[in-house]
Amino acid sequence: MKVMFIGDIVGNTGRKALKLLLPDLKQKYNPHIIIANAENAAAGRGVTAAIIREFMELGVHGFTMGNHTWDNKDIFEWIDDEKRVIRPANFPPGTPGHGMATIKANGKELVIINLQGRTFLPAIDCPFREADDLIASLGKKRKPVLVDFHAEATSEKIAMGWHLDGRASIVVGTHTHVQTNDETILPGGTAYLTDCGMVGSKDGVLGMEREAVLRKFKSQLPVRFTVCEGKWQFHAIIVEIDDETGAAKKIEKIRLREDEWIMS
Repeated sequence: MKVMFIGDIVGNTGRKALKLLLPDLKQKYNPHIIIANAENAAAGRGVTAAIIREFMELGVHGFTMGNHTWDNKDIFEWIDDEKRVIRPANFPPGTPGHGMATIKANGKELVIINLQGRTFLPAIDCPFREADDLIASLGKKRKPVLVDFHAEATSEKIAMGWHLDGRASIVVGTHTHVQTNDETILPGGTAYLTDCGMVGSKDGVLGMEREAVLRKFKSQLPVRFTVCEGKWQFHAIIVEIDDETGAAKKIEKIRLREDEWIMS
C-alpha cells in the first residue's frame, strides 16, 4: 500500500496549491490512499464542509485536524456525521466528532488516528494513553495505521514515535508547519517524521502574512493574523506499507516550491 500524507493546508494559498499539484502528484506516486491535515484550510483557522467536499473531489480520502478544529462554528453541524474528518482523539469524553476512522480506497484499508500534544498547548487528556487504548481496540493483528500527532514540542513528537514503534505504520507530526529532515523507519517498522510541514505561502510566517506577525513580536500588542497570498510551498510524505504486516518499508518526503515547479 502507498499512502500520501499532506501537511497542514493553510488558507486559500494552500487550497490553490493542492488543486494545482495533486493531479500530477497522483500520477507520479500513484498512492492508494491520500490523507491531509485540514485544520487551517479555511482562512488559516478551521475548516468548512464546503472545503472538505472540494478536497474530496480532488481525491483526498480522509482528514485530520488539531487545535483549530472548532474555529469555524459550523463544524458542530456536521462533524458527527462526517466520519472521514477526525479531530484529536484525546479531547475530553463527550466532545463532538471522532478521533479515529477507517479509510477504504482503491482496494486498500487504512486506520487513521488524530492526537494532540500537551506541551505548549492547552491541557487535554493524555495522548499516549489514548493512543494505547485506540490501537488496542483494533485487535491483536497489526493493521496499517497512520497517526497524525498534532503537537508543538519536537521532544513530545519523537517520544510518540518511539511509543508507537511496531504498533503504528506511520507516526507523522503536524502543527509547526516546518518540514523536518528526520524521516526514518524505526526498528519496529514505523515510518516517522517529526513534522510533515505545510501547504501554503512560503513568503509568510507559517502561512500567515509576515508583517502582522512581525508587529506582534515587536509590539506584543494584539494583532489579527491573515493568510499570506504569496507563492506556495507544498509539503507531504509518501509511505509504502506492507499490507500483511502493517510495517512501513519506505518513507519519502515531498517538498515543492512554486518557483521551482514545472507542470507535466
